[in-house]
Amino acid sequence: MSQPSAADRAEQSLTPETPVTTAVGIALSTFSIFRPSTLFVADREFVGCPSFGILGTYPPTWCALARFSAALAHGLTTHGADVSVVRVSDGSPSLSTRVIGELVNGSPASVAACAELLNHSDIAVIQHQYGVYGGVDGDEVVGIIDGLRIPSIVIAHTVLKSPTRQQRSVFEAIATRADQVIVMSEAARERLLDGCDIDRRKVATIPHGAIVPTKACMRGGRPTLLTWGLLGPGKGIERVIHAMASLHDVPGRPRYLVAGPTHPKVLAADGEAYRDALIEQARRSGVADSVCFDARYLSVAMLTALVQSAAVVVLPYDTTDQLISGVLVDAVASGRPVVATAFPHAVELLATGAGMVVAHDDPDALVSALRRVLTQPRLAGAMAAEGRRMAPEMTWQVVAGAYLALARRVLAQRRARV
Repeated sequence: MSQPSAADRAEQSLTPETPVTTAVGIALSTFSIFRPSTLFVADREFVGCPSFGILGTYPPTWCALARFSAALAHGLTTHGADVSVVRVSDGSPSLSTRVIGELVNGSPASVAACAELLNHSDIAVIQHQYGVYGGVDGDEVVGIIDGLRIPSIVIAHTVLKSPTRQQRSVFEAIATRADQVIVMSEAARERLLDGCDIDRRKVATIPHGAIVPTKACMRGGRPTLLTWGLLGPGKGIERVIHAMASLHDVPGRPRYLVAGPTHPKVLAADGEAYRDALIEQARRSGVADSVCFDARYLSVAMLTALVQSAAVVVLPYDTTDQLISGVLVDAVASGRPVVATAFPHAVELLATGAGMVVAHDDPDALVSALRRVLTQPRLAGAMAAEGRRMAPEMTWQVVAGAYLALARRVLAQRRARV
C-alpha cells in the first residue's frame, strides 16, 4: 500500500469496535437531517433485512477507513442486518467474527476469491480510497466488482481535485459497474460530478456517522485545546503551537494536547521525527509547558471522555481539499466548539454555528478565534449547543439506517429488472 493520504494522517475518528486481531488469507475464517439532494429512501418491495458484505480495511488496521468500516458494520447490526467483512490484508490478523476473509493485493486468486465471499451476501459495500487496493491506481478492485453477482454500493472516501487520467479512468470504471455511489458531503458530490463522467442518478449523499456521547463530562483545570488523530505531516499542528505563544495571557493558562500515535506508515518511514520536531518547536517557542503529547491509541471510551473534556477542538489541517473528516463529525457530535482551517467539509458542516473556520494562511485569525472561544463563554456555549442540536441525526445508527434503506431500494430495482 502507498504512503498514507493527508486525510488518513489527519484522522482518528471514534469507532464502536475495539481493535482485535483473523487469520490472513482468502479462506473463510471461523467465524441527519439530510439535504434535499441526499438519498434517504423509504422501503420498497424488498421485504426483510438484507445482508451486507463490506470490502475495505478493518481493525486492527490503523486508518480512518478501517474505523469507518467497523462503525458502519456495527450500525447496520443494530438494525438487525447480518454483516460480513472482507478485509484488505495488512499483515496483522483480525479475530473479529465479522471478518470472513482477507484480500491480498497483487493476487489474482485473492481477487476472485474475495468476490465469491462477497457474493454470499445480498449486497456488497465497496469502500473506495486511493492507496488501498492493488494494481495501477487501485484498479484491482474493478476485477472484484466484475466478479460480483449481487448489487454493489461504492462509498467514495476520497474525491480528488485533480486526478490523473488513469485515476479518473479507474473510478469511472468502478462507478459504471456499481449500482450506487455514495459521497459524504455536498462538496464531494459536486466535485465528483464535475470531474468524472458518471451517471448523476447513481450519486447520493449519506453523511459520515458519529458516536454521540451519552454521559455529560465535567470540565476543570487548565482549558484544553485538543487535536487528535494518527500523527503525521499535514495535520497543521505547527500552527497551533505557534498560536500558543499568543495565548499565554488567557485566564486559566490553556494547554494544547495532541493525542494519538504516529501513523504506522509514517513511523515505518521516518520514525518519530515529526513528533520530535513538534516537541522541539514548542521548546524553541517557549511554550513547552503548555504543549503536550499523548501517543497512546486510546479506547473508544477513553477517547470519548477526552473529547468531551476539551474546551475547544482544533482541526488546523494543511490541506485545502479535505471533503470529509470523521474527526470533525465526532467533535461536533460531542458538543465541543470547533476551530478549523477552511477545508471544504469544515466550511460545510460548521456553517450553522457549531464552530469557526479560519484561512490557512492567517495565523492571526487562528489566534483570534481560539481566544474568542476560550474567553467568551456565551460564544463557546452557543457552538456547543449547535453541535448537540445536530448530534441526533449524526449517529451511526441513523447513518446505517440510510444505507439500509438504500440497499433495499437497490435490491428492489435489481429484482425489477430480472
